[in-house]
Amino acid sequence: MTFTLPPLDFRSDTVTRPDDVMRAAIASAEVGDNVLEHDPTVAALEERAAHVLGMPAALWVPSGTMANLIALSLHLQRGDRFLATRGAHVLANELGSAAWLAGGMPDILEHDGGPGRPSPDALAAAIGQPGPYFTLRTSLLCLENTHNAAGGAVTPPDEHAQLLSVAKEAGLTVHLDGARLWQAAVALEVPPAALTVGVDSVSACFSKGLGAPVGSVVAGSAAFVERARRMRQMLGGGVRQGGVLAAACLVALDRIPELAESHENARRLAEGLREHGWPTNEPDTNIVLAEVPDIPTALAWLDSLGIRAVPMAGRVRFVTHRDLSAADVEEALRRIKTGA
Repeated sequence: MTFTLPPLDFRSDTVTRPDDVMRAAIASAEVGDNVLEHDPTVAALEERAAHVLGMPAALWVPSGTMANLIALSLHLQRGDRFLATRGAHVLANELGSAAWLAGGMPDILEHDGGPGRPSPDALAAAIGQPGPYFTLRTSLLCLENTHNAAGGAVTPPDEHAQLLSVAKEAGLTVHLDGARLWQAAVALEVPPAALTVGVDSVSACFSKGLGAPVGSVVAGSAAFVERARRMRQMLGGGVRQGGVLAAACLVALDRIPELAESHENARRLAEGLREHGWPTNEPDTNIVLAEVPDIPTALAWLDSLGIRAVPMAGRVRFVTHRDLSAADVEEALRRIKTGA
């Protein structure tokens, strides 16, 4: 008889499943046709999300990738150069849609200002000076907070403000990929709106850490959101009775303070991995990146122990979330220590 260890899923904070409270909200949601008119629950979510993010208006979309694509499509003209940090989601995880569909020419900013962010001087140098008409036009800066590939690193409000100042002085539009902005806000003990000051648009996700099964928002000015609604329809995001999904996102917003628990679990996981000889980052939030000699071998060995993880930025990524308890973290460390 083969004994199988119960799985411990650290692949992402998107693997969570809606609990009974969230399922009840989904079942009882007031709905309407969100394309023909405006689903009342979707409308309530968009109004609340805009307020939480400190933006005039917000639009619900099915995914964070769609949210970012909508923003880039509206901010860029074909052939425009845009700047994003190395490993940014819009560069590495959205299948080239920024270039293919939004028509932008990406250029990479290194993390010389700290994990996940450039220094103001490096940003200014990358922007450069306007050249003749036949040179690339740099029109957009994409920031990411938290930065996934940098191990869930946060950008504090003062450093965010410095980067915004450089970008705005050069006439750039700024989009913030805030898929895990809630995590950054909890880690820094500030409201999410404190991390969006000055941006022209921001995306945020309800299925990363907060337990919702699907859904993001893209937020900006009222005029931006009016255009974004049309772009969402072009991309096939015109969900009809979306209230059943928006209801879960409303519950998710109530759970932002609970993210602190996953941060503490990530710190304990990183500490334990280091004790067992796996060098890791010191996590700001809920992502731990571990250095290993051979990633495929390490992932296969972890899988044999019932521990699921993924490769990220040349390391093994572990993500803590609401469906993994402190006891689960200790159990994972026990399996890694004993190999059983």
